[in-house]
Amino acid sequence: MLKCRLCNATYPDVFRLKCDCGGVLDVIHEFEESFEELLKKEHMDIRRYLNLLAMKEEFAPSITPPITPLIEKAFKWTKVSFKLEYLMPSGSFKDRGTYVTIAKLKEEGIREVSLDSSGNAAISLALFGRSEGIKVHVFIPKNTSEGKKKLLKLLKAEIHEVEGSRMETHEKAKEFRGAVYVSHWYNPYFLEGTKTFAYEAFEGGGKFDYAIIPAGSGTLLLGAYRGFKELQKLRKLKEVPKLIAVQAGGFESLVERSREKNMLAEGIAIPEPPRKAQMMKVIRETEGAVISVSEEETRDAWEDLVSMGFLVESTSAVAFAAFKKLLKKGFFEEEARVLMPLTGSGLKNVDIMMKIFS
Repeated sequence: MLKCRLCNATYPDVFRLKCDCGGVLDVIHEFEESFEELLKKEHMDIRRYLNLLAMKEEFAPSITPPITPLIEKAFKWTKVSFKLEYLMPSGSFKDRGTYVTIAKLKEEGIREVSLDSSGNAAISLALFGRSEGIKVHVFIPKNTSEGKKKLLKLLKAEIHEVEGSRMETHEKAKEFRGAVYVSHWYNPYFLEGTKTFAYEAFEGGGKFDYAIIPAGSGTLLLGAYRGFKELQKLRKLKEVPKLIAVQAGGFESLVERSREKNMLAEGIAIPEPPRKAQMMKVIRETEGAVISVSEEETRDAWEDLVSMGFLVESTSAVAFAAFKKLLKKGFFEEEARVLMPLTGSGLKNVDIMMKIFS
């Protein structure tokens, strides 16, 4: 069942982006079994959680996202567990949301779709769409990195480049009438996929005190919250980790906007996300925080991550940049455990990396 966050109207479990009133929708679950009983333990990939997802196994995509590794490192009095989301098939965490979305599209016989993206969501949908015979139209800002554009061409996506900002790209995509619009900003089934991040983190690392997550449209932040909250309801966690949303300077939606723009964080350059109120609610509920990082802070953190062996793209570095700022301020208590996704692969940003790191 789908439920509107604005007027509480409910809808059947079919693909739908918004309520008739314009509000965003959430998938509503009622689990009767325990977490262990719900697990499909014969699988060690995303199919392990099929009984917790709003999709039917018979429509599962042929591409199966793996369980991504957790790498723990100590920084002063804290321990950080980096979750390597950039090792997903398309090189980003977006494959989690795409997996469930594609299953719903297949179930309903939808064969042509469109979305707007700064690159990663488009690449993910194009990859899965190609394997399932679904035609994908992608609307991207003209300044999207060349590496991502080349991948989209390789994957046979119909590319629509837009002269303008990420928000202007979003508006152009909404106006397109040639396919079913599947924007991950609104799509409730996308959040169903991203919540598996929390399941995996719990099974692989146990309890965390904090989760520091890049937040543009909020798909990973809200998905993580959803997963941790379900683990709490299933009596596997006493408390949900404090969620720290990291935003790019000049594009903030949850705090006062900076004057200088962080152009390295293209993946979260989203100043007006549709689920903004929902993002603020989960941050307050978990007693979390919002922090903004500059381009210089992002660049320094990016170099740090690469030097540690994490070949990530620039947007991924905002989480570590935020962690460094908070650690310097003494924000974390002694022996705090911090979960941090590394969201996208640096192999899509080689052209930028060569300019910055050379």
